Amino acid sequence: MRAIAVSAFRAEPCPVEVPKPDPGAGEVRVKVEYAALNPLDWQTADGAPDGAAPQMFPLVLGTDFAGRVDMIGSGDNRFRVGDPVFGRATAPPLGRCGAYGEYVCVPQDSPIALVPRDMPLQLAAALPSAGTTAAQILSSTAVRSGLSLLVVGATGGVGSFLTQLAAGRGTAVVAAVRGDEKRRMGALGATATVDTTMGPEALEAAVRDLYPDGVDALVDLVSADTASFAAYTTLVRDGGVAVTTRGVAAPPGIAWADFRLAPTAAVLEELASAVTRGELDVPIDMELPLEKAPQALAQNRAGGARGKTVFVI
Repeated sequence: MRAIAVSAFRAEPCPVEVPKPDPGAGEVRVKVEYAALNPLDWQTADGAPDGAAPQMFPLVLGTDFAGRVDMIGSGDNRFRVGDPVFGRATAPPLGRCGAYGEYVCVPQDSPIALVPRDMPLQLAAALPSAGTTAAQILSSTAVRSGLSLLVVGATGGVGSFLTQLAAGRGTAVVAAVRGDEKRRMGALGATATVDTTMGPEALEAAVRDLYPDGVDALVDLVSADTASFAAYTTLVRDGGVAVTTRGVAAPPGIAWADFRLAPTAAVLEELASAVTRGELDVPIDMELPLEKAPQALAQNRAGGARGKTVFVI
């Protein structure tokens, strides 16, 4: 089958032909129709974290997918051949089954769910990682109705979902973005948009003008170093909370959370239901053929994402 893989960690992703996987006991095989790009995909290509599960090469990349069940493994299973499904490919060994391929095998009790009848598979593929991250960040930060939230990196997939979900519960969202994105972020529910390219002084002045005592919560989806994250935490009020998705420590005196994703099928079902009810928009920035994945991964690594990129398999 066609796939995008790396031959070794830190090698360039490229199109390959690999054997079609067979589902094991309790697994389903999905004929993938769409896969979505996430930063985790190029991070995986860069190398497994310490203590990671065993891997195999060529290592097929990709996490988020949507398609139709093609084959059922032995044993009990909650899915049937032909079911439209979406989810995350996470079963070990790393690289055996990635979303950037024509077929993927996943355990039936993993983060995988049925796609609602009226929901396009393209949109379903873009939901699992970014949507779940946004939903679980909100559930873990004690951001309640009537409070304020500063989102750094709000234009990307996670930021776009987070802005909508927070605004939907009555939270005032300040979107910190690169460039003029006021109209787009306003459509997603942001009450204010700040351009970070204007410099740290302009950013601080804009936030202080809105919230002189600081925002109630910060979610930083971008900063990969302590100094950058610390600069944003100065905009949080005393007693507020700062969240990072990049594993960066906060300075002393800040209530800090290092977010770790814990995806479940139940969260996927809730997100899909919100989309079908018209309560959550799925921001697709680009739709590309699978063969364009290596270039798209390089572009995503450079930053500045606007919504989600999906690949047609």
